[in-house]
This record gives sequence, structure tokens and C-alpha cells, in this order.
Amino acid sequence: MTMHTPLLDGAQRALMAGYLDNLALLERLHRLLLDVIKDEFERLGILEINSVQALLLFNIGENEVTAGELKSRGYYQGSNASYNLKKLVELGYMHHQRSEIDRRSVRVRLTEKGRRVRGQVAELFGRHAEGLAKRGLIDVEGMEAMNQSLKRMERYWTEQIRYIY
Repeated sequence: MTMHTPLLDGAQRALMAGYLDNLALLERLHRLLLDVIKDEFERLGILEINSVQALLLFNIGENEVTAGELKSRGYYQGSNASYNLKKLVELGYMHHQRSEIDRRSVRVRLTEKGRRVRGQVAELFGRHAEGLAKRGLIDVEGMEAMNQSLKRMERYWTEQIRYIY
């Protein structure tokens, strides 16, 4: 049995091509973001944590979360969240404490060391936002339009996952 893909008309082909371009760009941008953070940390001499861990610290911010909440809040999608949390605790970037209610659950929050790293990532992102605006590459309205489009795509994908189960 062979899979048969229906022939697409011009508009459908253009939509599909645009969608595939979006997917490839999202993937490249995420990898590039991690490289940008890595380069910044190398420049600052911060070598004991990687860019994924730094982004995790940035996204947690002032919140206190469990490993499970990291995924549900959209902070972290990777399968090795527990490894990264354990490593960040060992290196002194995060505090951890067993939940009083559910002893299996561990809550984590940033230490002062973790907050400093979060601040450095925030400064990097601030410089980038300012640089994009100064060069006229994107303005507030363009950023908002892009965010709205990405949120609609996120909502659509979330609905697709929910319908599977």
C-alpha cells in the first residue's frame, strides 16, 4: 500500500511551502538563540552551565516551580529537565525543597547566583531588542503581530495534541 498525497492547487502549495518554511525557521531560530547565549556566556567567562540551563534560569525567573510545572507552564520542553535542574542545584544556581504536601515533588527556585545569570540573559535580550529597533528591523507593532501569529500557531498545535488523547 502506498501513501497518496492529493494534488495541491497553487494556493494550497503556497500555504504548505510557507508553513514548512515557518517550521524550519522556528527550529533554526531556537538553535541560534542557544548559540547566541553560549557565545555571550563564553565572552563573560561563564562556562559551568550551558545555554539550555541559562535559558531555563531566565524562564523560571522569580517563580518557584516543580519539574512538572516547567512543561505545563511552557518553560521547558526537553526530556532532560530533571538532569538540568539537578545540575543547576549542584552548581548553586537553584535551591530545591521537597513539597510538604507531596513528598515526591521537589520545588525549585533561583539562588542569588541563579538570579545574577538570569539578569545577564535579560541584559542580552534587552540589547537585542534595542538593536532590532535601532536598525529598523522590527518595531513594536511588528513584534506584536509576530507574537500574535506565533500564539495562534501554538494554540492550534496544543489543540491538535489534546485531540489525539
